[in-house]
Amino acid sequence: MPVLPQVVVDGDLADPLPQRILLVENSRAFTGMLREAIEQRLELPVVVASTLAEAGRLLSDEGGWFLVLTGLVLADGDRDAVVEFFLKRDLPTVVVSSVYDEDLRKRVLQQQIIDYVLKNTPGSVDYLVWLVQRLERNRRIAALVVDDSPSARGYAAALLRMYGHEVFEAADGAEGLAAIEAHPAIRLAVVDQEMPGMQGVEFTRRLRTLRSRDKVAVIGISGNTDASLIPRFLKNGANDFLRKPFSREEFFCRVSQNVDQLELIGTLQDLATRDFLTGLPNRRCFLEQSQRQLPQLQLHGQCVAVAMIDIDHFKHINDTHGHEAGDDALRAVARAVGDHARSQDLIARFGGEEFCLLVPEMEQDEAIVYFEELRQRIAALEVDIGTATLRMTVSIGLCCLRPQRDALHRLISEADRQLYLAKAAGRNRVSCTTVASPLRPREAAIAGAL
Repeated sequence: MPVLPQVVVDGDLADPLPQRILLVENSRAFTGMLREAIEQRLELPVVVASTLAEAGRLLSDEGGWFLVLTGLVLADGDRDAVVEFFLKRDLPTVVVSSVYDEDLRKRVLQQQIIDYVLKNTPGSVDYLVWLVQRLERNRRIAALVVDDSPSARGYAAALLRMYGHEVFEAADGAEGLAAIEAHPAIRLAVVDQEMPGMQGVEFTRRLRTLRSRDKVAVIGISGNTDASLIPRFLKNGANDFLRKPFSREEFFCRVSQNVDQLELIGTLQDLATRDFLTGLPNRRCFLEQSQRQLPQLQLHGQCVAVAMIDIDHFKHINDTHGHEAGDDALRAVARAVGDHARSQDLIARFGGEEFCLLVPEMEQDEAIVYFEELRQRIAALEVDIGTATLRMTVSIGLCCLRPQRDALHRLISEADRQLYLAKAAGRNRVSCTTVASPLRPREAAIAGAL
């Protein structure tokens, strides 16, 4: 399994989650290899124990345990004793075995063990790294089970909780849709077809009007053998389908595959819309969001300000201190812009050393003060670049307008022209124009120099 892309998904990250992994195994070669792989690829701490007694001491003396990876051949415990030891402590546990024994595997998986992995197969370390990361991330991904059968709903919900998900349950379609609207952290829905009032296919169709495929994955389930049911689910927005009765392992594989796909899509979207160096939205994202927001501002007659921000003498920073210092300068300005912006403002790195902001619901006088404060905030930055402390200034071109047809192009063009005027007037200043109509611009310049 590939290592999952590094992306944060929706969820409540306010409280730090336990991160430590207990690896219980008497093979030094395998523990060394697996520990190194997890710590290097996932940056999660791994503590090794070779006996149950040692594992017990670690669990008693230290906290913050997230997961146990355990072998079944230990000096002070047989197979059943090892499994029981960790289940009694209510710790998520993965069994890592060196011997394939189908009866043992089935017996282990009948208990609350997450997985049974053969350690001496090709790719076992890669799979375990993927599994650890998947389980760690599942704790930030909520799931919804919609099924009118309390036993079937409870079984699916219990499996999802064992895999680390926060789970919401709904007894019918209407209750499920209400849960989707109330809990944005829900990224996965497991939906039964045979429900009174609203069947699973109809629920899926309605869900898609609330959440797109890249936001919530839907897995349809049913014991119905009707061959048309699977394409009906898929055509109405489901990502996958499971036929009842399903095995635990198939359920886990389908769930994990769909959540992996959500994260991969999120990563690709992030790469397409976010600047890699600064973490700010890129030019493409800014233009798309602005085009969606401006019609609403126009509808309500609200003023909008667009500013182009350029770091003064940026080439001199690169030539004097090197491109790494230039990158540090860009990141520092990006943080300052991001910290200064309000939640409703749109910000982006436009390219090179240029940044752009769209600030809605702000009249000209307010906008001038707003961007003058941002200019001063950036001028006060001190960036440690190792051998020196870097200080910089920015020039800002500002245009205020009540949006009209084709407003975005006019706003950006005028802000860019004002940026040129600010540079020509000596840099480190805000130059502003208010476009009163398409034909009669009125200009004013606000200057301040350190």
